[in-house]
Amino acid sequence: MIEEAIVSGELEPGTVLRQEQLSEQFEVSRTPIREALRQLAALGLVSFVPNRGVRVRTISRDELHEAFMVRAELEALATEVAARKMTPVVLAELEEKEQHFAGISKELRARDPGEARRSVMGDWVRANHAFHDVIYRVADLPLVEQLAKSSRRSFSGPAVWAPGDHSIDGLYAKNAEQHRAIRQALAAGSPEGARALARDHVLSSFHLLETILEQVGGSWPSRG
Repeated sequence: MIEEAIVSGELEPGTVLRQEQLSEQFEVSRTPIREALRQLAALGLVSFVPNRGVRVRTISRDELHEAFMVRAELEALATEVAARKMTPVVLAELEEKEQHFAGISKELRARDPGEARRSVMGDWVRANHAFHDVIYRVADLPLVEQLAKSSRRSFSGPAVWAPGDHSIDGLYAKNAEQHRAIRQALAAGSPEGARALARDHVLSSFHLLETILEQVGGSWPSRG
């Protein structure tokens, strides 16, 4: 549940996580809280700061770019493999996920910048993940999926933290259009085409996030 709150952006980068507060919130002792925080640290979602406690990790631009490059290659591989395993039932499910994401993207663009947009960004991220998770499931490459989702965790939070304004609506629209193109390539049974589209989509998403964070005036922390 803590991981979901970080990935969805409910817990922003830099947020201090206090064991006593988490213990009260989840109505458990501090022992499982400490274990949960250790697991989150292993995933790279939080960091232990000497004499300051545990904080939701803030990622540098270089680390963010690296995470996107890793995911781009892994997602491309999974999508290529999934293209050879698609069935009408799975394609129908994928279309449903794609349309759901497109609907949330449209709602996001229709809202005013600021809190009105931020309130739907958690749904936007979850809908985005749901689309790609269908592809991971069909590809059935557990290690690839594990590594891809690990890199994905690195940048989900910042995307929700700063949803941007109307000047980047075209980038949000492009993101949804790329989902449709990937689904169409999978429906056409084109492994090579699906692979290229998936890779381009992830790298394009980095441009979206980079633009968002620069737009809101946030400074990039240094690596390390």
